[in-house]
Amino acid sequence: MSTTALSILTGVAGMFGWGLYDFLGGVFAKQIGPFKSLFWSQLAGFMSMLLLAIVLATSINVPARLIVLFPIAAILYSAGYLFFFKGLEIGNVSIVAASMNLWAVFTMLFAFFLMGQRLSTIQSLGVLMIISGATLASLKWSDIGGHALQLSSGVKETVLGALFFGIFWNVSQVISEGVGWLQATLFVKLGIVLALLAFSFLVKREIGSTMIPARTRYALVLMGIVEVGAVATVNYGLTIGDAILITPIASALSIVTITLAIIFLKDKVTRLQVLGMVTAVLGIVVTAF
Repeated sequence: MSTTALSILTGVAGMFGWGLYDFLGGVFAKQIGPFKSLFWSQLAGFMSMLLLAIVLATSINVPARLIVLFPIAAILYSAGYLFFFKGLEIGNVSIVAASMNLWAVFTMLFAFFLMGQRLSTIQSLGVLMIISGATLASLKWSDIGGHALQLSSGVKETVLGALFFGIFWNVSQVISEGVGWLQATLFVKLGIVLALLAFSFLVKREIGSTMIPARTRYALVLMGIVEVGAVATVNYGLTIGDAILITPIASALSIVTITLAIIFLKDKVTRLQVLGMVTAVLGIVVTAF
């Protein structure tokens, strides 16, 4: 199998993993809050990677020049998901998921200007389609006539999350190329758990699990395993390919999230918002060519 084909497959795997994780995250963010959902699922993901590292007898070998990047990556990823889960908590799951597609745009821009990676003409067209589609999906068009243009609930938070993710994936590529996909995923997940613990202490945010129903706990563990699998797969892809190709494919996760939201949550969206979501998804597909 060619490197390009394998890179595309890792992006597709990330798409399905994050699509399911984001859907479940939206459901449980409304039930127990975004912070608890994020912390316990990330802890489950870290424990899964730690178990895998032990089973594979992975040796720890991290170059000194990369050590500083682990806490930076952990903070970026934590901030990205905190803002995203906040958007899911207060907004429409389908619309917020479509808006999150902007993380692919940010990733590609950073990769272009900072990492020296380049877009083809058709990929540039795809980026334009993503931006246009996300705009259509995010705005309350019914308010335009009354001169009260306003972003849909949760979109501002989601765009901030997308910005943090865009920076993160370029940092993650540097780490993955330096230490490999398993160590990159393991140590960043550890950093995320520690960052969330520090945040909960500083803002006095309660993270206890005693009040969380047993069924929800099991779902959070499943979320963590699914999400860390997606991260590990994409990190592996970054060791053989470029973020500018893999992350736009993975960001098509909105296809999975929106489909699940429509089926199980009966989410309603307007025709223009549907057009925006379709345009964004098509734009992501175009960037893969």
